[in-house]
Amino acid sequence: MNKNELVNAIAEDCGVAKKDIEKVIKSLTAAIHTELGKGGKVQIPDLGAFKSNERKERTVRNPKTGETMTSPACKVAKFTPAKALKESVNK
Repeated sequence: MNKNELVNAIAEDCGVAKKDIEKVIKSLTAAIHTELGKGGKVQIPDLGAFKSNERKERTVRNPKTGETMTSPACKVAKFTPAKALKESVNK
């Protein structure tokens, strides 16, 4: 499902205009980006939690050339699914 299909499904389910749903989705993703950028955590019940993790500097290998190089430390986004989401996927 892409963004347009998601907007259509939510608009149909809630009886709300598509443009309003698009605004809500943009606002939701912006809020998640902002909070993760600050190193915070966003929990959405029955869906899961987004959090920011620190990745240490490490040595990696280029699979094409076999050359080893150093990957710098960085922040990465991590998603942990909620129990309800895991259960609905495994039905």
